[in-house]
Amino acid sequence: MLIQRLAIIGVGLIGGSLARALRQKRQCRSVVGFGRNPVHLDKAVELGVIDEYSLTVASAVRDADMVVLATPLDTTSRLLQAMRNYLGRDTVITDVGSAKGSVVEAARNTLGDCLPRFIPGHPIAGKEQSGVEASVADLFDSHRVILTPLPENSVQALERVTKMWEITGADVVQLDVEQHDEILAATSHLPHMLAYALVDCLAGMKDSDEIFRFAAGGFADFTRIASSDPQMWHDICIANRQYLLSALNHFDQHLNNIRQAIENDDSKSLLKIFTRAKKARDQFTRSSNRHNDAPE
Repeated sequence: MLIQRLAIIGVGLIGGSLARALRQKRQCRSVVGFGRNPVHLDKAVELGVIDEYSLTVASAVRDADMVVLATPLDTTSRLLQAMRNYLGRDTVITDVGSAKGSVVEAARNTLGDCLPRFIPGHPIAGKEQSGVEASVADLFDSHRVILTPLPENSVQALERVTKMWEITGADVVQLDVEQHDEILAATSHLPHMLAYALVDCLAGMKDSDEIFRFAAGGFADFTRIASSDPQMWHDICIANRQYLLSALNHFDQHLNNIRQAIENDDSKSLLKIFTRAKKARDQFTRSSNRHNDAPE
């Protein structure tokens, strides 16, 4: 059995799904959860996601051999500081944050000699629903989990976190911290900003009720992620603002190219942009389907 006692700090969609997956594979003997709301934690116990819970970080991590931080990014520093003196000598710590630069900075500032056992991570999986009720054991099946190991990390800690995610069915890859944040700004953070911006824009327009009444499937598909947790995405924007601003500026240039083509009645340029985009999207879809169909 890989994990004797797993501490999930923040029992929501990601933390809950990880606990479910490890339980299903019989690779975790017991799970303790930490959170601020006893009602939500009682629900997690009722659903069989965790065995017990604590309302203090110190108590939750005290006897754990694996700690997973699955809370909003702006809580990272405070929670790492709170658990620092209660971690066991061999306890491995990891996280699931979508922006790694701020997480690594917090870890360096708080964990001291526990830093070698902190492995930054980010599962590329989720849905617009949040909370432990939305958690499922197969959330990570055939999805990537990105680890961004630090020079100080111990080989044993990295191996344990890698194995944990592989058990869930995930494809584990490694990136540098900066490379992760730059790529995710473009492929995940920017699309969320565009979806939020479009829905907010249309909601503020005259006759918005009529606009939404006649919105079709394309609008629903494009804006689905605007139903994601606003607080979580607020935190991601702030944490990864450098790379997100760069991605937004780059997108502004491309949007302006389309605007100018329309203004100038430049149908040739417009068609070229759309054709190039369709080709890139089709190639991505084929590649994505091959990855998702790959055996564990």
